[in-house]
Amino acid sequence: MFISLIADYGTGDPAFAEVAQRLMMALPLSQIHLLSVPPFSTLATGFWIAQLGLNPGPEERLIYHNCAPRQDDKTARSDNEGEGLTYALLPNGVKVVGVNAGYTLSFLKNHSQALHIVNVSRGGSQFRSRDVFPTAAAAIAQGDFSLVGEALKAQQIPDFPLDRVAWIDGYGNIKTTIPASSVNLEPETKVVIRIGDVVSDAVYSDGSFQVSQGTLAFAPGSSGWPAAAGSQSVRWMELFLRGGNAWRRFGKPRVNQVVTRIG
Repeated sequence: MFISLIADYGTGDPAFAEVAQRLMMALPLSQIHLLSVPPFSTLATGFWIAQLGLNPGPEERLIYHNCAPRQDDKTARSDNEGEGLTYALLPNGVKVVGVNAGYTLSFLKNHSQALHIVNVSRGGSQFRSRDVFPTAAAAIAQGDFSLVGEALKAQQIPDFPLDRVAWIDGYGNIKTTIPASSVNLEPETKVVIRIGDVVSDAVYSDGSFQVSQGTLAFAPGSSGWPAAAGSQSVRWMELFLRGGNAWRRFGKPRVNQVVTRIG
């Protein structure tokens, strides 16, 4: 089994190793890939759950995610209780197990063939993704659904916000939650983009490299996934500075900041 472990522990944080060990105890022949998202960023978590889960990959796949800001209840917590564990089954057979917090399930809620609460403790440890959840995740991965409980409805999951920074990749390209289908421009049209307090000219392109060196492109990017039933396939707009770094151009914005197209 190929396991994508998505969490906000931090790049290189030993927490990844601790959780991976627990998963490997129950799934010893698995391969685990680690993906670190910014602290408490349920938007980035949800984006990558959908990007990895809804696109082609190995036949036997589990996505195990943990980004739990414990913001569902602002009062003092008892026994380290936090948001509950959930299970989703995607149309391609990928199983997704992780905490239902913020936007973690927002990108896949209309794609899921099954979406359920998992009946495990919501407390018991500060480090629930290591101490409480792996046993349930491993059981589900192996086809044991005895802990799978009440179904969740898509209406119970918040919609993800449009026009936001979803991710900054290693080249400084800015992936957004602006659907490519929402942009109706001719190639080489000049646009103005604002992120935070920074405004920059850009050129709309239908292919990122179809701009000259030093030009900021506003173009359909590499991220997206097949359509949910009855809808178009999804592709997301990116900001790409050829020969440079769009993230630096915009003052190093954070995930979830608003992206505004002017004109």
